[in-house]
Amino acid sequence: RCGSEVFQEVLGRQFLPLETCLSLQCKSQRSKGKLHRQTRGSKLMKFQEIKMQELSDQVSMGDIPRSLSIHCYESLTRMAKPGDIIEVTGIFLPSPFTGWRAYKAGLLADVYVEANDIMHDKKQYNLVKADEKNNETVSNQIQTLVNGDDVVGKLASAIAPEIYGLDDVKRALLLQLVGAPKMTTADGMQIRGDIHLCLMGDPGVAKSQLLRFVSKIAPRGVYTTGRGSSGVGLTASITRDSLTGELVLEGGALVLSDNGVCCIDEVDKMDETDRTAI
Repeated sequence: RCGSEVFQEVLGRQFLPLETCLSLQCKSQRSKGKLHRQTRGSKLMKFQEIKMQELSDQVSMGDIPRSLSIHCYESLTRMAKPGDIIEVTGIFLPSPFTGWRAYKAGLLADVYVEANDIMHDKKQYNLVKADEKNNETVSNQIQTLVNGDDVVGKLASAIAPEIYGLDDVKRALLLQLVGAPKMTTADGMQIRGDIHLCLMGDPGVAKSQLLRFVSKIAPRGVYTTGRGSSGVGLTASITRDSLTGELVLEGGALVLSDNGVCCIDEVDKMDETDRTAI
């Protein structure tokens, strides 16, 4: 009625919109003016919640990887994708329960990290920038390697050097890591340049060690076992988002290793239905 605008600051996940006008004109007339929310005049802030999980090689034997919620604002949003290996610097804060959960929880509360900086430990090849200090040294090393003999053999021997022999297998793994450009036919069909590998052999011939080494040096690599993995865990599963309450898709090993390498050990131990889901 009075035409005034009231700005309400939202500091939490949930808020209750103001309904009664607090202007001096409405107070003097003792009339409870009703407020209407205007989205056009509102100021919005970019927000993203990231679920961060510790690496498998950092988990103790028999334990389950722990996860933590990371809250990102403004320029820090969309800096990390599923499957990226990152280091987060931020503030460790509590997130109190609301509603009936707060009555039962008492002094307990969820925790999260408000991110101040995100750094990538492993980057895609197209995102790697040359360092001015080491650029000349690396260029000389590459030129020396190119001018030498048996370049492919030297690169293949650098894959899992602690494992003796298996030269043909290491060459195949090298070709998979290097890949090839995509080809597009005349009718528009795209042919991928990456290859799939199936390692078969007797127990104890270092198949698992080779897979673990490849998953570590690849820009995006995920190592999993077929014995404890299901088709849903490899592709995607439907879960409910704790922040919005909506149904979302949670990516599995194949999704997390997109544009990278997914190493599945003991595929023969998987169920037939789960194997066909791949």
